[in-house]
Amino acid sequence: MNGDTLYSIGELARRTGLTVKTVRFYSDRGLVAPADRSPAGYRLYSVDAVARLDLVRTLRELGLDLRTIRKVVDRDLSLPEVAAAHAEALTVQIRVLRLRRAVLSAVAERGSTPEETELMHQLARLSEDERSRLTDEFLKAVFGGPDASPAFAGAMRSMTPELPRNPTTEQVRAWVELAEMSLDQGFRAALRRMAEDQAAEQNRSGVTVPSRDVTADVREQAGPALAAGIDPVSPEADPIVARFTASYAQLLDLPDDVGLRHRLAARLESVNDPRRERYLQLLAVVNGWPAPESLAPVLDWSVQALRAGTPR
Repeated sequence: MNGDTLYSIGELARRTGLTVKTVRFYSDRGLVAPADRSPAGYRLYSVDAVARLDLVRTLRELGLDLRTIRKVVDRDLSLPEVAAAHAEALTVQIRVLRLRRAVLSAVAERGSTPEETELMHQLARLSEDERSRLTDEFLKAVFGGPDASPAFAGAMRSMTPELPRNPTTEQVRAWVELAEMSLDQGFRAALRRMAEDQAAEQNRSGVTVPSRDVTADVREQAGPALAAGIDPVSPEADPIVARFTASYAQLLDLPDDVGLRHRLAARLESVNDPRRERYLQLLAVVNGWPAPESLAPVLDWSVQALRAGTPR
């Protein structure tokens, strides 16, 4: 084959794998121009038309519009620059489709009402700044904003969701549910009470940042008992309860009496709110953290043991 070989539209279609109609369409729009005409007036194309049509077909399959393609094949636009711009546009489209898929999946699974669906859609579409404002407002309502105890700074950071720039469908769905929870006034009030209880304990202990959280101390004492299968209402549970109530009494500088044990039971019941655990689970998904350990079993055991061993 040499550079003087000319092809009819039919021959060009066979060589490129396109239909005659498609080749004629591209030719009519100037994407590939005939090099000559046959004696009968039919269009004839050079070998360059094969490579040109191959490029046109590739760019069309990648989603570029005909106007942009013509500028590329005519070398009015750089192909790398066009590819970069188109790739960025596709990234945005993928992000939008991922959001839509996440919302639709959540609607299907939860059997949401039209009103709930609209809220989920709005929450999924929030910009990064809007998400940040929603999170800040929620955490300030829980921890007290700029005047909050310095001890809460770490807690606020640990409860801050940060949706990545290109989230997975699971992360988007987790974010939507998390955002819904943050708008729940009852949930906010429950977390606020937990924060106030912790602040009160800090004030009683006389330290700004306690060396350990009461929940962690209870888990350390009660966890092995739970794993060993000790019945929380049995006498075998009494020395375990005595150990973690003694630690709590020392923290607050109060006697280990009936009042303190009722106070500790109420504190653990507050922390054992399933909404709090769900928030932490969703937070881990959004932030790409390992799934948190569930405290519910050990807290359930501890509260039962406390209630069983404490006079009313």
